[in-house]
Amino acid sequence: MSTLSRTYSFDEQIVKLLQRRDDDALRLIYYHYANHLKGIAFQIVQQDALADDIVQESMVKIWNKSDSYDPKKAKFFTWIYQITRNTALDKLRQRENNFAQKIQMEKSNVSLLEESFSGEHVDIQKHISKLDSKYQEVIELLYFKGFTQSQASEHLDIPLGTVKTRLKIGLRELKKIYDYKRNI
Repeated sequence: MSTLSRTYSFDEQIVKLLQRRDDDALRLIYYHYANHLKGIAFQIVQQDALADDIVQESMVKIWNKSDSYDPKKAKFFTWIYQITRNTALDKLRQRENNFAQKIQMEKSNVSLLEESFSGEHVDIQKHISKLDSKYQEVIELLYFKGFTQSQASEHLDIPLGTVKTRLKIGLRELKKIYDYKRNI
């Protein structure tokens, strides 16, 4: 038995490895906790393959957020449980939002030929591609993939305030593009 294992509990060893950015930390987490995390995810989403994806995404989040773990606030398993649970809930919400949008689109009687429709909006993707990539990704997630601002924040691993700022700037830049086109 090494000095490290006598001095620290198993979870403390994993945390130390995470702090050193040692790949063994993820292997240990996966080996010892993946089945529990998958069970948590499966209870929420009720799909085996999606639960596997959630575990994988959670592992990435655990790795990326490892420096935010505070043993004074929660036990290590509680922390990774919360990350997995939140990831599963976000996936469930995203799936429900996408389903609701699909239903709404199918029931919509909006005609592309209505007089209120402006032809300049047909090429929105082309105009969005002119924006800086950080604005593009936020607009894509929020307007075309049905993410909420909170979901986009977690997906992009950036603060919610940054998502809101990027959205505001991105939309302002799009407005400038459309105003310019209108004035030509």
